[in-house]
Amino acid sequence: MTVRFVRPVSQSAFASRRIGLSALVLFLIAVAAHRFGPLTGPDFIAIVLFSAAIALVAVLFAVIGLARLWRVGAQGGLASAWGLVYAAPPIVLVGFAAILYFTTPPLYEVATDVEDPPVWIRQPSADQQWLQRPSMVTPSDRQVQLTAYPELTGRRYEGAVDRIYEAVAKVAKSTRISVDRKHGMELVEPDITERPAPKTRAESGAVPDNIPIPLPRPEQLRPGKSLVEDIGRPGDVILQGQTRTLILGLRFDVVIRLREEAETTMVDLRVAARYGGHDLGLSADIAQGFLRSLDSELLGLAVD
Repeated sequence: MTVRFVRPVSQSAFASRRIGLSALVLFLIAVAAHRFGPLTGPDFIAIVLFSAAIALVAVLFAVIGLARLWRVGAQGGLASAWGLVYAAPPIVLVGFAAILYFTTPPLYEVATDVEDPPVWIRQPSADQQWLQRPSMVTPSDRQVQLTAYPELTGRRYEGAVDRIYEAVAKVAKSTRISVDRKHGMELVEPDITERPAPKTRAESGAVPDNIPIPLPRPEQLRPGKSLVEDIGRPGDVILQGQTRTLILGLRFDVVIRLREEAETTMVDLRVAARYGGHDLGLSADIAQGFLRSLDSELLGLAVD
């Protein structure tokens, strides 16, 4: 009588492949929806953590499948391997973020001038949802930044503010900083007195169709309240915008200040993560990357 050996099948191995593929698909959808779609930061983090948890289950089943392959030669070794491959991206991302979380200072904002940081033209605000975030940056946080990033300081360049502004605007564009608010632009734009004045209808000989009725000034409508609040010191040029990380699209708010002093211009930067109370060190990386690019653009104009 012929004895036929029937090779056992590891159901755990094939379950690992299916679960790992589910975790990978969920992870890729979350990344795409956050980078190119409407998914907010807190929702993105929650979905990535959930996909990493599913991936860990896939890894557990893959280990069981490989163990059965080793002990009894059960089928499913290739399925276990694919399960590990599918589970790797979300686990690696969450693991790398965890390393940064525990090895970088617990800050969500950095500034090159800790004594007088650049002010926001409009204070950034976002719904933090389930994320925890301090309401403000304290002086102790600034001291933590000084200890962690002593090289993160402002730059002083020889030249007028309008010349330095051109380089700052160019570098901001090249480093993917989208500027959407500006203050003090009259200091860097061409003088309006140098522009040719348009001819009036009286000078051109045309007779006006109607005569406008004088209206009260806005200041007269709201006495004691200025329409434009003072931002920084008089003479500061301030640019505020936002940037996103290249792959994941994490959002950061940025404000750049140009301050002319004597024959030099001081450039300071402030970068803040839009969500969460920990930026994983990315705010400092963004600030340092911008300053390095600005140094290259203004090579030879830096003042020690």
